[in-house]
Amino acid sequence: MLTIYHSPESRSSAIITLIEEMGIADKVTVRLVDIPRMDGSGAIDPSNPHPEGKVPCLVHDGHVLTERGAIMLYLTTLFPEAGLAPAVGSPGWGSYITWLSWYQGVFEPVLLLEAAGVDHPYIPKTFRSHVEAAARLHAALAKGPYLLGDTFSAADLLIHTPYALFEDSVPNDPLIRDWVARCMARPARLRVLAADAAQRAKAA
Repeated sequence: MLTIYHSPESRSSAIITLIEEMGIADKVTVRLVDIPRMDGSGAIDPSNPHPEGKVPCLVHDGHVLTERGAIMLYLTTLFPEAGLAPAVGSPGWGSYITWLSWYQGVFEPVLLLEAAGVDHPYIPKTFRSHVEAAARLHAALAKGPYLLGDTFSAADLLIHTPYALFEDSVPNDPLIRDWVARCMARPARLRVLAADAAQRAKAA
């Protein structure tokens, strides 16, 4: 049994979008939970099995998975027929898992630190600067409309997310801007946005 713990208009929305993209909504139970939010609202929900009370949290037959990159890797491996990732063991799969890991380990920390106004020599030496991260995206997108070439994957879904949420942070680069716009316009994402907004309004 697969259960995803989700809080509308949060990081877990990317996982709900992935489930929509994969066409596996009938195989995953969605449980809505509360979370502490940046505006001070919300609280840790005792029904949420995430060790830190965050979302997303995926439970598969009692086993708890957290972190969006890990959950995306797990689901796309569990349901390869959905076509949101290259075949396991293929060279393309190596590129795919590299992008998921790069997001969690480099891209998101760089963007968050920049947004927080934190500047220290350790940051570009340990991670990258936003300029260098954007250059890596540009280099990939110069070879195809998506990070892995011609085909949209869960890597695109994950990595475009901060730019979709904070559009002022999108680099002034036509390749990146067009890619973000393509990802944002996908029907699955629009359906999840509408459902999230309705759920938040109902809970208000």
